[in-house]
Amino acid sequence: MASLTTSAIICSVRAHGEHGAVVRALTPDHGLMAGYVRGGRSRTMRPVLVPGNRVQAEYRARTDEQLASLTLELSHSLAPILAEPLPAAAIDWTCALTAVSLPEENSYPALHDAMGAVLDAIETAPAARGWAVALARYELLMLSELGFGLDLSACAATGAGAETLAYVSPRTGSGVSMAGAQGYEAKLLPLPAFLRDRSMQAEWPDIIQGFALTRYFLERSILVEQRADVLASRDRLIDRLKRAVA
Repeated sequence: MASLTTSAIICSVRAHGEHGAVVRALTPDHGLMAGYVRGGRSRTMRPVLVPGNRVQAEYRARTDEQLASLTLELSHSLAPILAEPLPAAAIDWTCALTAVSLPEENSYPALHDAMGAVLDAIETAPAARGWAVALARYELLMLSELGFGLDLSACAATGAGAETLAYVSPRTGSGVSMAGAQGYEAKLLPLPAFLRDRSMQAEWPDIIQGFALTRYFLERSILVEQRADVLASRDRLIDRLKRAVA
């Protein structure tokens, strides 16, 4: 890569040296990309380098092994809603999950589009339920895109169709119907209907149940070892959601 100009969503910002910053951003066609922003800690750049912001990015590198230099122009800022604790926590988690989960420079167009949709929902939905459903589905998509997707095509025990699924096996990630789960319910994870069928409405108990399901598989399959500490930001978000709807 000698030079690349692309739209991107900022996912993480880390101070580097006295004045610079290393920025990881999710691009539509090239996946998660890192670059060094000269003067990234300046007063001018701080409002730009905010996770969740959309930017126009230009990466320049002499070799593929070199960390690219990165110049950014702000396209859309989420600053107006970052003073609100619940949306701010949701943006923080969405960006943190993306930054720590994806290998760099692997294309994930579906995740890019879904992340943009989640951020749009957080910004515009009149209530948290409007974006919480999108966020839970984003977590499910993340698992799928990284090769850890749940099998919700049919009941693993009886072969019944997807519309019958009510549980997921924590061991295999396969869906199980009510009939197939009989006698084993306590050993299975509840599957809320909105995660198997996008046309289904979700109430708050369903949403919280959905987050419990995705957390189990995220922690087991993706957020392991040194990455596990990122779950703290997710737990803060879920705690705030529970308090907000109590």
